[in-house]
Amino acid sequence: MKLTTIFIFCSVLLFNCEPPKKPEDIHQENWTKREMNRPLKDSLEHGKSYLSIYSQIYSITQHSTHNLTAVASLRNISDRDTIYLTKATYYDTHGNLLKTYFDKPIYLAPLETTEIIIDEINVEGGTGSNFLFEWKIPKNCPEPFFEGVMNSTMGKQGLSFTTQSIRIE
Repeated sequence: MKLTTIFIFCSVLLFNCEPPKKPEDIHQENWTKREMNRPLKDSLEHGKSYLSIYSQIYSITQHSTHNLTAVASLRNISDRDTIYLTKATYYDTHGNLLKTYFDKPIYLAPLETTEIIIDEINVEGGTGSNFLFEWKIPKNCPEPFFEGVMNSTMGKQGLSFTTQSIRIE
């Protein structure tokens, strides 16, 4: 009787569990739901911002690296105006384009935030990866704020730090 109960319990666990999600499926932003379907006004101010991101950092020596989860936080800090992000591109340490996340205008409502997440196992960016963000905002609107948050946890040890974007255009 006890063996039958154990078998049924194990069968329920085996057959009712969903397969584990792949890291790239955990948080995949649907950029098309944010796309602008009409042309942007000519009166909008244009800008471009640079954000450093680290998918790896050196640990102990130059020959040893530690992988990190990296989050690029894209924030509209205006409490009045919607802003538009027109392009987001991700580059590796050597300046090679790795991915274009979107190249059609998307919107962020007042005080809205969205993220781009680089999984800890994705180390193609290396120790000097970076983003370029192009954007358009109404006159007298605060510029968008882009922040990088990198972290990793191993056992009881944790590591985290942030970076902030700078306007380059």
